[in-house]
Amino acid sequence: MRIDVASATVLTLLADRGASATICPSEVARKIAAKASANGEADWRAAMPIFHAAVDHLVNRKDIGLSWKGRPLSARSGPYRITRANGSL
Repeated sequence: MRIDVASATVLTLLADRGASATICPSEVARKIAAKASANGEADWRAAMPIFHAAVDHLVNRKDIGLSWKGRPLSARSGPYRITRANGSL
C-alpha cells in the first residue's frame, strides 16, 4: 500500500460524510487493508503505519485536521479523530 492511496482513502471517506463529521483512524485503516487484500480481509492493524504516514502528510499540508473530544489537535498524538480542514472537501 502506498501513501497516496492511503491519503486518497482518508479524503474520500471525509468527502462522503457530512460537513461536520469526523472519521476514526481504524475505520480508514480497515478500508486501506481491504483495498490491499485480494479477498478484502487483510489485517487492518498492519495498515496503521502507512495510514499514520498519510495522516501526518495530510496534516502538514493542511488538507485535514485532527481533533479529540471536540478540541483541535496540532499533530497526531494519542487518540484522535480526523476532520475536514477549514471546511474543505
